[in-house]
Amino acid sequence: MKKSKVEHNNPYDRSLQTLARAITLSEGDFSLILVRCNSPELREEILQKFKAEYPVEYQELALENFTDTLYSSINQNLNNRFPKALMVKSLESVNTLDKVLTTANLVRNNFLNFHFPLVLWVTDEIHKKLIRLAPDLQSWASSGISFEPKYA
Repeated sequence: MKKSKVEHNNPYDRSLQTLARAITLSEGDFSLILVRCNSPELREEILQKFKAEYPVEYQELALENFTDTLYSSINQNLNNRFPKALMVKSLESVNTLDKVLTTANLVRNNFLNFHFPLVLWVTDEIHKKLIRLAPDLQSWASSGISFEPKYA
């Protein structure tokens, strides 16, 4: 038996609003926003809805599988032009993720040079690794936003 949809048209409305608010409130300052989503396909669908429904300016960065460090990769891709916000995705495709997270924790104070909210899209598995390998960096996370598949 199917459940009737009594809630919003979009089952992710509340999480999308929380994400938009977190980015807007942090504009001009560094903040770390973690967004959990276990499906790359769902992540892309959510990003399309976010672009269409929220007037929040941001830049996306998809990490390559050969990424060595998070901070340097972001810095090189920005080329000294800071966006209003940066969404980093594809952490799940990084071959040396443990090293990337450990190094990010070691150089965490460098992230304060970024005067914009940094949104990291993570899976549950990556979130656990972040807690274990980069606890100091993870402790800076201001929002834990989650997008999980909704079934009728």
